[in-house]
Amino acid sequence: GILQHPDGTVLKQLQPPPRGPREQEFYNKVYDSDCCDSILLELREYLPKYFGIWSPPTAPNDTYLKLEDVTRKFNKPCIMDVKIGQKSYDPYASAEKIQQQVSKYPLMEEIGFLVLGMRVYHVSSDSYETQNQHYGRSLTKETVKDGISKFFHSGYCLRKDVVAASIQKVEKILEWFEGQTQLNFYASSLLFVYEGSCQATTVRLSDVTLAEKRRVPKRLLSGGDVLEYNNNIHVINSTENGKIEASVSKGLSKFYALHKKACSKRHHSQLSVKVENSEQDNMWKSSTCIRQEHLNGNVLPQLEKVFYHMPAETKESANVEVRMIDFAHVFPSNTKDEGYIYGLKNLITVLQNILDN
Repeated sequence: GILQHPDGTVLKQLQPPPRGPREQEFYNKVYDSDCCDSILLELREYLPKYFGIWSPPTAPNDTYLKLEDVTRKFNKPCIMDVKIGQKSYDPYASAEKIQQQVSKYPLMEEIGFLVLGMRVYHVSSDSYETQNQHYGRSLTKETVKDGISKFFHSGYCLRKDVVAASIQKVEKILEWFEGQTQLNFYASSLLFVYEGSCQATTVRLSDVTLAEKRRVPKRLLSGGDVLEYNNNIHVINSTENGKIEASVSKGLSKFYALHKKACSKRHHSQLSVKVENSEQDNMWKSSTCIRQEHLNGNVLPQLEKVFYHMPAETKESANVEVRMIDFAHVFPSNTKDEGYIYGLKNLITVLQNILDN
């Protein structure tokens, strides 16, 4: 398994020859300080950073690859490992090895990828759902889209912002493969990581709360007290000017703030909402005025309209990482890696279908 080093990196134990030395050689080649090959220099963008090899003082013969922990910057990392390519065996595999790999997932050659596992944080239950490789191997052509979409579901909603950002990152990797004829990759994977908890520009109000809007108290719009809803929204009925003001509390409060001055003073019964990303210097702000008589006793549908019309750059700047991992079967080549390209294209198609539907 992967171990954690105290300095924040991860340690992957070197596999027995020839796989371990081959993976080490691959990292050494790509991260050589004297490397001036533009193809390999660009490839670094899509890999975990490599910090050489490491051995524990108590077991100097045990060798580990010292790598960047791609999940480190995330609070609640959601992780998925997808093996890419039409073949999960390399050109030097024995007939027995080929048969073993094909029998594990016969669909690999047809769709070009296999979900090896996922770990998804559900905001609704504050817990993780985990699926292992048996889950991925159970997916068929008909169910693979729904199977992968589980990775992008928060427990409240489908995280389309994450799907969109993932597509963009996989497309960049595809561009690299389309432009190189040096290396062929077998049994290599893409590691997807995104932030599962509520973050600045990834979670809209509707994503977190609308699934349970039926539980909003009927007294929501009456009285002068503050009501907390699902730990995410405070609705305040101002007694001064008749305005209804809504804000997102706790983890989201610093991103969606109250706004009192945008609407005309002659409209005494209005909803004022200010949206701002407090982590950026160039903040996008919008004030939307909605007459109270149009709320029909429920503020949430109106808030949903506000946040569904946030600009695309705000909605889709999800914190997502997609990195290539596992290089025990990388070989020199003089042709494009058509098997890997085929798998990437099919995976992009599935992700696009998830986004569109």
